[in-house]
Amino acid sequence: MMQAAASRKRRVRLAPGHELRRARRQGWHLVHPAGVVQLNASAAAILALCDGTRTREEIVVQIVPDPADRARARDVRDFLDAAREHGWITES
Repeated sequence: MMQAAASRKRRVRLAPGHELRRARRQGWHLVHPAGVVQLNASAAAILALCDGTRTREEIVVQIVPDPADRARARDVRDFLDAAREHGWITES
């Protein structure tokens, strides 16, 4: 329980060596040392907020302002979990 509370206070940022770039025709890409990942608009919007100024929950609220939209908020949290597991973002 304490770990979950601490996680809510940590700021989320792109991991070192990772950069969000907009390509003219192909949309958004996450460029990192191992290569390039093409992103859809939702993923790019979430990662654009990972600038070290917001917590996970602040990012969720920014993307899903309606607290009643629990399914969409869960999708954002799941994406952030996956991004962390892939090493795309860090929390500090």
